[in-house]
Amino acid sequence: MTRRALLSALALPLVGGSGNLCAQPHPLVRMIVGVPPGSSTDVVARVVAEAVAKVLGQTVIVENRPGASGSIATSAFLAARHDGQTWLMAVNGFFSEAPHTVRLGFDPLKDVKPLVEIGGGGLVLVGSSALPPKNLRELVAWARTNMGKVSYASFSAGSLSHVMGLLLNKAEGLDMLHVPYKGSPPALQDVMGGAVHLMFDAPPSSLPLIRSGKLRPFAVSSAQRMAVLPDVPTLAELGYKDMTRTAWLGVWTTPDLPFAEQQRMRTAVLQTMEQPGVRQRLGELGFVVNAGEPATPEQLARQLAIDHTSIGETLRSINYKPE
Repeated sequence: MTRRALLSALALPLVGGSGNLCAQPHPLVRMIVGVPPGSSTDVVARVVAEAVAKVLGQTVIVENRPGASGSIATSAFLAARHDGQTWLMAVNGFFSEAPHTVRLGFDPLKDVKPLVEIGGGGLVLVGSSALPPKNLRELVAWARTNMGKVSYASFSAGSLSHVMGLLLNKAEGLDMLHVPYKGSPPALQDVMGGAVHLMFDAPPSSLPLIRSGKLRPFAVSSAQRMAVLPDVPTLAELGYKDMTRTAWLGVWTTPDLPFAEQQRMRTAVLQTMEQPGVRQRLGELGFVVNAGEPATPEQLARQLAIDHTSIGETLRSINYKPE
């Protein structure tokens, strides 16, 4: 069965007379994100929320709950009524990476459930355009001659943004200091201002600053070059073959939500992501929308468990100590 046929089949029992997927009248859907406004997840969430509202026939608002590596947002999500009217949009790292670095008040592999993957991609290593190095080779040499003085920001402790800096430190014998932030916007402001030197960031938040000349991109962590940054090499191209890393963004629910409601949510998101206009808008932000057959919640949960184990092994291999 094709992806489009699957979506049509799933939607048939849920569509009401108005053509919307609202099985019963609900005035509002809250989409919680664990980042501040302007962060990559927030930017993507607002594009999706606007479009999925039309599919559902409901108002969808994005609610920002930044901090504590996503645990504040997840705790707020879990504390809400489990009725399908409060959604959580989050990167997989909230549940596969952060648990290794932050004490959580919930079980990330049992209390939440990945419902549908939206897409994602790699990160881009950026620095202020005022920095002396012009490419990654020069950057490493500059960092080596300034040992103990170079710092890098992350959009959250324990995130891929954090781990990538640790991996670069390990690969080159550097000692760049990690400075965690609550989201990309404040971190990028400090990178541009010189308070910190570098950051591995997601394209939706850093791309406008790269295009305006305020940030310089050095490399991307995806397996292939990014369509929005075709002149920026991958880390693998530059010899860092073990540093190819990507993150994915999805909508999450709770395992106890009735199956019919889970299907209603999942189908609405999948239909939204099929819209050419949505795919184009997200693509222009550097966000890679999934193509082909969507992964099932069960497949996503299995991959999350694998990622959780893998990142734990990676952190142990570089002797990471929680900050």
